[in-house]
Amino acid sequence: MLSRYENRAQLALALLIGLLLLVNLLAFGLVALAPRASVLLAVLVVTLSISIPFILLFPRWLLRPFHRLFDEARRAPIETLRTEARDETEFVLETFQAVVAQLRAQAKELESLNAQARARAESAEELNARIIASMPSGLIAFDAEGHATVINAPARALLQTDAVSAETKEVLRAAPELIELVEDCLRHGALYRREEVTVTTGDGRTRKLGVTVAPITAHGRPGGALCLMTDITEVLELREAVARKRNLESLGEMSAGLAHEFKNALATLQGYAQLLQRVGASGVESMAATALLDEVRDLSAMVTAFLDFARPRPLELTEVDLGDLIEECRAELAPLYAERRIELKIVAEFAPVRADAVLLRQALLNIMRNAAEAIPDEAAERRVEVRIYCERDPHGASWSVLEIEDTGPGIRAQDSEKIFIPFFTTKRDGHGIGLALAHRIITDHRGTLTAANSTRHGAIFTVKLPTPIQER
Repeated sequence: MLSRYENRAQLALALLIGLLLLVNLLAFGLVALAPRASVLLAVLVVTLSISIPFILLFPRWLLRPFHRLFDEARRAPIETLRTEARDETEFVLETFQAVVAQLRAQAKELESLNAQARARAESAEELNARIIASMPSGLIAFDAEGHATVINAPARALLQTDAVSAETKEVLRAAPELIELVEDCLRHGALYRREEVTVTTGDGRTRKLGVTVAPITAHGRPGGALCLMTDITEVLELREAVARKRNLESLGEMSAGLAHEFKNALATLQGYAQLLQRVGASGVESMAATALLDEVRDLSAMVTAFLDFARPRPLELTEVDLGDLIEECRAELAPLYAERRIELKIVAEFAPVRADAVLLRQALLNIMRNAAEAIPDEAAERRVEVRIYCERDPHGASWSVLEIEDTGPGIRAQDSEKIFIPFFTTKRDGHGIGLALAHRIITDHRGTLTAANSTRHGAIFTVKLPTPIQER
């Protein structure tokens, strides 16, 4: 391509040649009118001498861009006919058309490659979205500024949030411990594996999550954070239940024999106390004998309960409806609830289980009796609520769930790990066997018994038993 200055030079040369031609014509006209004018003839000769070289050079200079274009066309990587056998103008034109055609073909090929790349990118993005949506674990991705860019359905369910593109504290407001891990990962690129954090649900209950927080690096520096989470509440509860069961089995094996011998001694004491009552003792001696007999009977009942706990009998499984068992427990506990002025509210749906009806009834009686006795005399709200329903866990297993909630003071934090241990009690006249026995019976049924504080400041005991559908 010619520069701006070359174009101006050509224009100036053309004007100069035109001016010289005009002068030549004028001089030629004057010489023709005055043939004897030697001066005019000299001017004509001079102007012709100057004009002829410019006229000869002008076409060459004027065709210089065309020759340059022709040379470039010969060097173009286009297969054409030999240049000697064709006109230069035709050669340049055909070369230009061939280049344009080649560029168009390359443009189409480039568009095809771009379409393929877009299709592959869309396919990969769709696959990534399906993978994230199909993950059973919760996944949250944060950018470098701490905004959540990806939250899959399990993570929304675990954290009970729909806050996409929100800040870390808003997305993880239900799990304060997790906020600290994510922020440290974003700031320093720290990696956390298999950490346990607590999440508080909307109804005030707590769940345990197993989390892994890893940095997303960009050019060697933290560019975000990836958080994986799994609900491990049931796993931890099962682990604690297994450990507790092993401890109780060891305790039962060790103390069953001792309890049996102790019961024999109590039977002897009871016989002597009854003998003292029959010999006609009066006054203080009679009162002492009666008190001794009552204590012996209480100790005998406690030892009997402990023996039942320490030496469980085989289960006799039949199909039982939890609602029917609760109604039987209501009838048996009616005098206790009436005496303590406690309302018993039952909300039940059909919940079949395969269980030993006698043992399961004993376990439910212990829990419902404990709920009534947990409400202090001065409490204004005096109610025990029983709820029965069915649910499925994330693995598809079907469970019958029974919740017993009271309006007492709740469970103290330091007692939450001890309430199912034998002989632990917070009641003045309790033995500490009832809840331990209930826990063992439900565990023998391959179920779980947990205790927690409800949102209404009372305690809530939750029994989960597998339904017959799971056993088929």
